[in-house]
Amino acid sequence: MSAVKGLGTAAKPWQLKTPPGTSDYAAYRDDAADPPALVVQVGKTQLRYQWRCVEDLRAMLTKNGAWVPLGSADEQKPAAAGTVEDWGRSPTNPVKGWYGLKKGLRGRFGMYVPPVLDALGLAEVEHNPKNNRMRALSKPER
Repeated sequence: MSAVKGLGTAAKPWQLKTPPGTSDYAAYRDDAADPPALVVQVGKTQLRYQWRCVEDLRAMLTKNGAWVPLGSADEQKPAAAGTVEDWGRSPTNPVKGWYGLKKGLRGRFGMYVPPVLDALGLAEVEHNPKNNRMRALSKPER
């Protein structure tokens, strides 16, 4: 599990790194949003995903039982099949489509959501320069 700073609140967001470790970003849970949201702040850009993506992704990884490639693509580009990014926008996932909440900024699910699961002790994420994967931890570490 990665050491993470912050409490996951707007006042004290988690301070995270992308899986390759090349970029820093902040993330927090916004329970006041409708629906509750995972807010990701990357520089001046704010992305929002339905908070339920955290448990839904963990459930998918647990059911899969193996490493799943992350993938990462902007909304306007196709996601590689079989990746976390692909699942995060698939009509077969629990929300029947995009977890991202703002059209135009719904992509990059595979870049910004996995480190949150890692920080929460729900999954293990690789941190290689390219082609990272993740898998569920059998028991949450926190």
